[in-house]
Amino acid sequence: MCRWVAYKGQPVFLEHYVTTADHSLIHQSLHAERGKTVTNGDGFGIGWYGAKENPGLYREILPAWNDTNLKSLAAQIQSPLFFAHVRASTGTATNRCNCHPFAYGKWMFMHNGQIGDYHLVRRELETQLGDAFYEHRFGSTDSELLFLLAIQEDLQSCPVKAMRTVLHRVHKAMKDKGIDAPLRFTSCLSDGKRLCGFRCSTDHHAPSLYYRRYENGDVVLVSEPIDRQSECWIEVQQDQAVCFKADGNMSQTEMQIQ
Repeated sequence: MCRWVAYKGQPVFLEHYVTTADHSLIHQSLHAERGKTVTNGDGFGIGWYGAKENPGLYREILPAWNDTNLKSLAAQIQSPLFFAHVRASTGTATNRCNCHPFAYGKWMFMHNGQIGDYHLVRRELETQLGDAFYEHRFGSTDSELLFLLAIQEDLQSCPVKAMRTVLHRVHKAMKDKGIDAPLRFTSCLSDGKRLCGFRCSTDHHAPSLYYRRYENGDVVLVSEPIDRQSECWIEVQQDQAVCFKADGNMSQTEMQIQ
């Protein structure tokens, strides 16, 4: 499974969370503690919002710990909202198009989890994409497909409702194929203003998700804590979604697939 970090708050350099923290994302790429796989070396990516509405992306197939460009970029890029992700493939190829995060317009997305027996439902789910969205299907992962399916829904109005609708459709397609393997979905989504995290699954074993809010309003959303101050991190419970809004307020919503 993958590891990732998302940040929203006062502009900071990415290195603070990606490379220099005690249990930074680079450290987690070799020594993950709360995932099924200890090593996450099938590529990485960063995405950040700056002066423009749409995010910038840098993705690479090298392991995060072995890319000097990542360390240099993280030391120089300062952003009020960014994503960083290290990948452990669940079966699709290791190439740049399959590395997270994914972006479409102002939206950015990254994921930890999988559609069980994805190869059995991939074709059916891809047919649900309209032509305008399918042409943005550059990779082969279930993660990118889930993102594009959500883009077709009314993300702007209610990201949680849109994502729930997509997951229900995916689960139905799985049941129609007689798939018993679980659908697991721990993910992060942003439009540059809001930061939303989701944790749900059909087997009640969704990958972990935590957040930390600082006194000044900054928030960090992670697959596992990036430091050893465990008392400061709040675990997002199974079948829940959290959304940190542009005004700093937070909402929490049920996010059941079944």
